[in-house]
Amino acid sequence: MFPMADLTMYEGFLDALEEGVLFLDAGRRILAINKAAASMVQQHSAALVGRLCPSLFPGSACARSCEMRGVCSLTPADGADRKIQDIVLKGGDGRERALRMWAMLIPQNKAGVHCAIILRDCSREIELEAEVREQWQLGGLTGRSQAMQDLYQKILRAAASDASVLITGESGVGKELAARALHDNSPRANGPYVAVHCAALPESLQEAELFGHSRGAFSGAAAARVGRFEAASGGTLLLDEIGEISPSTQVKLLRVLQEREIVRVGENEPRKVDVRILAATHRDLAAMVAQGLFREDLYYRLRVLPLHVPALRDRQEDIPLLVSKLLGNLATRYERPQLRLSPEALKSLEAYNWPGNARQLFNALEYAVVQSDGPLILPEHLPPELAKAAVSSDAVADAGRRLTRYYVPPASVEDEKTLIRDALLAAGGNKAEAARRLGISRTTLWKRLATYPDLAARDADRCRDEDVDAG
Repeated sequence: MFPMADLTMYEGFLDALEEGVLFLDAGRRILAINKAAASMVQQHSAALVGRLCPSLFPGSACARSCEMRGVCSLTPADGADRKIQDIVLKGGDGRERALRMWAMLIPQNKAGVHCAIILRDCSREIELEAEVREQWQLGGLTGRSQAMQDLYQKILRAAASDASVLITGESGVGKELAARALHDNSPRANGPYVAVHCAALPESLQEAELFGHSRGAFSGAAAARVGRFEAASGGTLLLDEIGEISPSTQVKLLRVLQEREIVRVGENEPRKVDVRILAATHRDLAAMVAQGLFREDLYYRLRVLPLHVPALRDRQEDIPLLVSKLLGNLATRYERPQLRLSPEALKSLEAYNWPGNARQLFNALEYAVVQSDGPLILPEHLPPELAKAAVSSDAVADAGRRLTRYYVPPASVEDEKTLIRDALLAAGGNKAEAARRLGISRTTLWKRLATYPDLAARDADRCRDEDVDAG
């Protein structure tokens, strides 16, 4: 496979990778290829060495660009972000395989390697993304907004990795749902999923809960106990509200992430654990690091792959879809016929700011279900704060409609005088307000008044020259 002695020593390492790797010379000829890459293009390694790389991907935009330029089109310029190319390759068995590829330049070397092409099989990932686009949901997450579609894509990509993930977002946005979706779509889906709410653990018990303890390790430890890390071995462990753990536990957690082993309280021997770590928090960990409240090295260990779950107010177009799903769940729970919102009730929900996010929305709907008698939920069935939000929203909209007027000069002078006089009277003589009601600037109003001195003189005693910004 590797014709050059300089590359042979890396053969075992490269063949152990899930990603495909092709080494190219400056003329784009294949110098070496690992087993994963040969499998992806469905050809034997020996037959590929010496061939031009573009011949493996005939008809693709990448190959055409490569042939036109005479160099690998994926190699990034100095300091530039890597270029990613997605292609669909049809093999000899007729099966189509979706590949994602990118390149990296290799420093000058004796083997004559100019760059490496990296291939990743994304067939399953693309299938999952298609399913998400059809159903507008991923696991327990629901939403058709662009913010949610972007989140789904990031979750699916993170699921293919085994790196640590830090999930951020306000309380109630669904961070644990994102964590569960990540686990369920990962290779560890058949393993255990263990969630630990760190804020609920007293500082004195954090270490024992996470890492376990031996019999007699402390007062009350009548028997040995497996910790959450061991319980999640072979699967996924979610450390929810990670910002609440104590400084001493942060030190021990950092060691576990580095060594992939734990030591039970009361024991000395380390135990290996095979667990994927997810962490979630509503707090700003970067700010906590700056304040010395959270270890910087632990922060970066956890934040290998960051995910942010958007607030509900930032994706209000998802509210009708969320309402439909949540009402279906509530109808089942309360054994009620199919529940639905009146247009006025939905308007109230869309007018609210939702500081408690999707969790608050569910609670508001449950309140409404209890208050309503039939299948139709009306505005009066909603919590009082939602009714107030709807009234405030209507008032703002009405004010906007009243004040957003466009000035069209009347056909006659007398009609224009009457229009300006009425605006001044309605504004209590405030010229700035009168100008806004007319849909003109304050300067324009002054010019119109200068054109009609009799109007200005007649109304002078009623008009106040208040220097107020017309907005």
